[in-house]
Amino acid sequence: MLGSSGRRLLTTVLQAQRWPFQPSRNMRLVQFQAPHLAGPHLGLESGNGRGVIDLNAFEPTLPKTMVEFLEQGEATLSAVRRALATQLPVLPRSEVTFLAPVTRPDKVVCVGMNYADHCREQNVPVPKEPIIFSKFASAIVGPYDNIILPPESQEVDWEVELAVVIGKRGKYIKATDAMAHVAGFTVAHDVSARDWQMRRNGKQWLLGKTFDTFCPLGPALVTKDSVADPHNLKICCRVNGEVMQSSNTNQMVFKTEELIAWVSQFVTLYPGDIILTGTPPGVGVFRKPPVFLKKGDEVQCEIEELGVIINKVV
Repeated sequence: MLGSSGRRLLTTVLQAQRWPFQPSRNMRLVQFQAPHLAGPHLGLESGNGRGVIDLNAFEPTLPKTMVEFLEQGEATLSAVRRALATQLPVLPRSEVTFLAPVTRPDKVVCVGMNYADHCREQNVPVPKEPIIFSKFASAIVGPYDNIILPPESQEVDWEVELAVVIGKRGKYIKATDAMAHVAGFTVAHDVSARDWQMRRNGKQWLLGKTFDTFCPLGPALVTKDSVADPHNLKICCRVNGEVMQSSNTNQMVFKTEELIAWVSQFVTLYPGDIILTGTPPGVGVFRKPPVFLKKGDEVQCEIEELGVIINKVV
């Protein structure tokens, strides 16, 4: 059962679903927990926020984690399609805890300076090649989990991002073949400690980007065939209800296909790997004066067709 804080968050989630951005009605894969189930389960988010279909109850041979599910490829997707076509019991949202749709990926690859309007915000030229950094998988938390302010930083900032989830292993992938390696998309929050990103640690970005809880993901992995055009989606971030970032993924400098081709020159991409594709303008560090997250803030990151993640700052 949910406590009072959980019920308040659930109310906020349901209110968010009435915002202009409407989640897709199609295949929305989730990882979740429930009091009556042992360990994490794989689910299918039911339309209109009604709840979750337990895919492991429908097909007990299915893996219980998203990475294992993606590793098995088309066979597991066929089971999900059968579940979509069947009238199955739905677990109410109030009875489940949503986990990040992907946990423990081999890698989380991130792209900096990848929105043309974000470059204009900083008065810097658009990059000629993708700027790549990373987060550790230990930074990942669920779509409604808390963001913990680390005592080591006084400048924690927000960044809403479109995340690409890899579905098929590949190396030296051609841009023309890249979408065949994509499982789907989800909403990411690239929480950033600007003091550590911009001044400390030799101005290398890694430590400022990868504190624990600095990568909320979710609420679902929306399969690529359920997204009309990943490069034409409204994207926004609200802090305490105030719009801080509002743009469109059509502002991305390097699209999904180009990023996969670029990154796969250097590393093998595995099922479950996550690529964060950059953030639009409106982050706190470039405001005048700068604004940073503080205890008690609530951050809502939302992308059209994908949904909304809501994280309290503690």
